[in-house]
Amino acid sequence: MQMPTFLTAEWRKLVMAQYAVPPELLAPYLPAGVELDLFRGLAYVSLVGFLFDRTRVKGVAIPFHTRFEEINLRFYVKRREADGSTKRGVVFIRELVPRSAIATVARVLYEEPYLTARTLHTLEATPTQLSVSYSWHFGERWHSLAVDADPTAQPILPGTEEEFITEHYWGYTKRRSGRTSAYQVEHPRWLCYPIRNYRVEADFAALYGPEFGFLNEREPNSVLLAEGSPVSVYSGQTLAGRASGIH
Repeated sequence: MQMPTFLTAEWRKLVMAQYAVPPELLAPYLPAGVELDLFRGLAYVSLVGFLFDRTRVKGVAIPFHTRFEEINLRFYVKRREADGSTKRGVVFIRELVPRSAIATVARVLYEEPYLTARTLHTLEATPTQLSVSYSWHFGERWHSLAVDADPTAQPILPGTEEEFITEHYWGYTKRRSGRTSAYQVEHPRWLCYPIRNYRVEADFAALYGPEFGFLNEREPNSVLLAEGSPVSVYSGQTLAGRASGIH
């Protein structure tokens, strides 16, 4: 049974930088009842910047909270259901938004790892190039994620890394009680813009802890720019306890 709609919005111009990491690095963040979802044997984290727009919570547009940037670090999981089906989702390590009310509600009521930070974005579109950047202030410095891309969006091909990254439709949250919350995210299949150049200027140790500091010296395995779409986020539910694992 599908849960009631909690939030509707548009997620636009998603810049996503993927890094392969040791699976054991993600074990402390793995909620009960899910396991890592690997792509060709690799565990990925994605540094993501995107624009939240036309946001409504239970159908209501909250003044000054309908359009804002979000920057997050996420990784990919799956849950095997009793009927044999598999639900593919994401777990967030940290989510940054510029509105304190959003961060507080998400953190206090839903235990999502939201914090408040000053954020900016730029979008420049010409007939020959699309440039998108996200910047955020955290840990006494500015960080940024930017791309230059071909201005014509293309369909995502089956079996590609782009499909793996964008086709996860559940969110899973590790609660302090040890239980796991799950919520469904619904959106059409996205288009992606071919990347020409990218720039990642982020201190992963300051943002996510010293265990992620080695990414400061690494180039991402891949970078993509997705157009995004309208999305619906459904109310969450608590899962029955099950052992988590790394497979």
